[in-house]
Amino acid sequence: MCTSIVEIARAEGMAKRGDDWFPLAQAVVAYDHARHAPLGDVITLDFINTGLEPGARAGIELTLETARELTAAIDRASVAAEYEEAEVRGKGVVPGLVRVA
Repeated sequence: MCTSIVEIARAEGMAKRGDDWFPLAQAVVAYDHARHAPLGDVITLDFINTGLEPGARAGIELTLETARELTAAIDRASVAAEYEEAEVRGKGVVPGLVRVA
């Protein structure tokens, strides 16, 4: 059964497909049946640019546990990056900067 769980966010950055890089426009996060991974239901991340050819896509399928661990790692790296920007590079204090455990 399909879950219909889909979240779409604006994305700014680059993704690699084969030997080529392309600019991102959107990130799609979904929970549904795995299409490629030998797993059951997975969190799928698709990084796409709808302004380019249909192959302008980089996708991954993750277990729920891996998705949670990745989310926590991104949170920790984001907090450290905010500190780096504010304190080390002198771009001002980040209001409400808290350490994520």
